[in-house]
This record gives sequence, C-alpha cells and structure tokens, in this order.
Amino acid sequence: MIPYGRQDINQQDINAVVEVLKSDFLTQGPKVPAFEQAVKEACNAKYALAVNSATSALHIACIALGLEKGDWIWTTPNTFVASANCGLYCGAQVDFVDIDSSTYNLCAKELEKKLIDAEKSGKLPKVVVPVHFSGQPCDMEAIYNLSKKYGFKIIEDASHAIGGKYKGEPIGNCRYSDITVFSFHPVKIVTTAEGGMAVTNNAELAEKLDLFRSHGITRNSSLMTKPMDGPWYYEQIELGFNYRMTELQAALGVSQMQRLDEYVAKRHELADHYNELLKELPITLPWQHEDSYSGLHLYVIRLQLDKISKTHLEVFNGMRDAGILVNLHYIPVHLQPYYQEMGFNEGQFPEAEQYYKEAISLPMFPTMTEEQQNQVVDTLRELLV
Repeated sequence: MIPYGRQDINQQDINAVVEVLKSDFLTQGPKVPAFEQAVKEACNAKYALAVNSATSALHIACIALGLEKGDWIWTTPNTFVASANCGLYCGAQVDFVDIDSSTYNLCAKELEKKLIDAEKSGKLPKVVVPVHFSGQPCDMEAIYNLSKKYGFKIIEDASHAIGGKYKGEPIGNCRYSDITVFSFHPVKIVTTAEGGMAVTNNAELAEKLDLFRSHGITRNSSLMTKPMDGPWYYEQIELGFNYRMTELQAALGVSQMQRLDEYVAKRHELADHYNELLKELPITLPWQHEDSYSGLHLYVIRLQLDKISKTHLEVFNGMRDAGILVNLHYIPVHLQPYYQEMGFNEGQFPEAEQYYKEAISLPMFPTMTEEQQNQVVDTLRELLV
C-alpha cells in the first residue's frame, strides 16, 4: 500500500519526545515557546501562538479579529470545512468565492466582483480567509489591496504551506494579512501529531490569541482589573477555550522544524519527477505561479475526461484497488449537506465544482521512494491509456 501522505518520524524526533516524558513538564513548559520561536524564525513573524489544531487557530483568529453574529466571513469552497466552520463558531454568516482555474485557490478577480456587489447590498465581509491550497500561496498582494479598499481583515489559512514562499518571502510573515494559520497534522509538511499555530505581527492580536487559547485567563498584572492577591493570582478577563498545545507535541515540532527546508525540497523533487513521468498522459498537471514557491503538501492532477474512456470514479477506484491510496482534496464546502441547509446549491461556484469532478491527489510524502513513485505512475498509465 502506498498512502497519499504520511509523517516522517526519525530517532531525533523520538528522543525529543522521550526527553519531555522524563522531564517535569508534560503540558506547559519550555518546549511550547521553543516551538513558537522556531516557527517565528522560519516565517519572519513577530508573534506565534501554538494551539492544539489549525481549526482552533482559525477559531481564535476569528474571535481576535472581532468576528461575531451579524458579520460575514468569506473563504474558498475548495478547502476543508474548518476554513468556513471557524466563522460559524462565532455566529457569523459564511459565503464563498470561486477558485482560480489554474491554481485552485480563491480567485482574486472573483473576489473583487463579489465585493463590488456586496458593497451595493451592504453585506461586505468582515474577514476573508484565503487558503493556500496544496501549499501554493494565493494572490495575496491583490487580496490585500482589496482589503484596504473594502475594509476587511485577512486570515491566511496556510495549513498546507509552511516552508513555502510568496514573492520570495516566507509564507507566514503576515505582510499581506492580519493572522496566518498553520497545521501540523501528520500528513502535513511538519507534524506535531495534532497541532496548529497562529502567527501575527500585531501585538494586540497576539495578546488576544494568547488569552483565547487558554480559557481567557491572564497572569499579566497589566491586564488585570485589580491588584494581585499573591503570586498564585490569575484573572479570567475573556471567555476563552482550552486550545493549548502540549510539551510532547511541541518537542516533536521543534525537532521536525529542523528539517523543514529539507522536507519541502524533497517534495519539489517528487513533483518534478511526477511532472516528467506524467507529461504525456491525458491529465492536467499542477501549475505553479512564478510568484510562488509552494510547500507542495499535495500533488493534484485533473483527469481530462473527454480524452479517456474511464470515469473519474473508475480511475480513483482503480488506483486504490492497486494499493495506491489516492485521495481527493476537496469536496466543495458549499455542497456539504450542512451548508446546503443554509441555502447553498450546486452551480453557485462552477470552477470549484468542475475541479471536484476531475481532481485526484497522488501520493506525496518525503520518504516516498522512486520505486513507489514509478508504481503510482505505471498504475495510472495503465488505467488511462
């Protein structure tokens, strides 16, 4: 069996976690800030707040930006449901912007069209969440310029993208956003088993993120409503959550971050090899914008169904029957039953829907061998030709 993605855990990672198990701290200790520091340095950001998942990071990012009932949040339909659900958690209303046909990211041109209409109807978004699908950054400069004109805040969902670059600078530096969010799920570029991170350059937002990830509690005397009763004293000043990352997760993250560049470079090697092996097949290969250095979390092909005799489902099942555990990223969020109950319907976001009918994610992980990659390609070729 060849999975579509998997973690790479070496002895250094194991030793790092065992060291924590033998220490005095399993939950909140020195490893969490060490992991935050490693991510800050990699992204060239001022503040980083580690949490237990990227979903949690998205949630507290929305709260920190003041998203609430009556507000609108917009994102892409081509993403995991968490990119939209984070707004629902705050009582906001969700809408989507169709994708670019080449990058499969939220389309800046479609965003501008939608903003023009929304301004007329008084329904401009408070927050827009561009998702760097597969690791390739969105057209962030264009989105940022629109945010200045129409007054919305930006959360970059970079769950797929740590280690990537936009216009030569690291994704996560928040040059074009208020907050950037990363995921460290096992199939992502680096892992903490489960875990996420919110990074920002805004001190006030960082303070809020810190509060919301830990019950709304502070031990900072400057934020308290009265003098401290003693060294044990703390105050709850917001309604927060228990979204903290453990020392075990953070220790694994610190170790993994030492191989970040190596992991991304290996993914590019794999993608280049795929591109060469697959170029003659009736499929559309991933396209990379010249401003992008993708983290390449995913390698997604699109079947040219008018040139093959099999259906999308038949190709997908044929690969899995052969032990190639391909996947599909993603079912458009607006087609999920929960969202259709809100009034979303098929046909509203045609580019995302057409993409869904043709896309297959091929296996991509840093320990993938040339033999495994050749097996994937040979199996696909037999099904298509």
